[in-house]
Amino acid sequence: MTDRFETFTTDIASIYKSIQKIKKYEMNKIGLKGTHVTCMNLLNNAPEGLTASEICLLAKEDKAGISRALSELFDKGFVQYISDTEATDKRKYRAKVTLTDKGLSYAKKVNTSIVNAVTFGGSDISDENRTIFYSVLTTISENLEKYYYELERNSDNE
Repeated sequence: MTDRFETFTTDIASIYKSIQKIKKYEMNKIGLKGTHVTCMNLLNNAPEGLTASEICLLAKEDKAGISRALSELFDKGFVQYISDTEATDKRKYRAKVTLTDKGLSYAKKVNTSIVNAVTFGGSDISDENRTIFYSVLTTISENLEKYYYELERNSDNE
């Protein structure tokens, strides 16, 4: 059981570190950071726009990091805020964010990098094994999240 834990945690950590390195390498070429990749990818997949709150939930990132990234993307002209009211700092968090034409152009480059990395990473895996892998990975993620909340709930009762 210990070997399984060590293999799982070290491999997950290694995958995460590789993803971070790839994001950094690819984004340095176009002057962006890893968190920008996440935001641009999510916005590219949601042409109707997303709020900062929705991006946080989908990316499983903290509010401050996403807010900073969106602010930087806004300053560079990659995103725009869509709101019925004037966008103040507080209202920006509730306003929908969409990619500008410039943002869409860069998002295509980001998406190409993502596709290349995912394709290369899974190049020796059959479609059947890939389907099983993602199903198992999702199950483990959901179960560990439930386990954590159960631990937290039990500690509140003590």
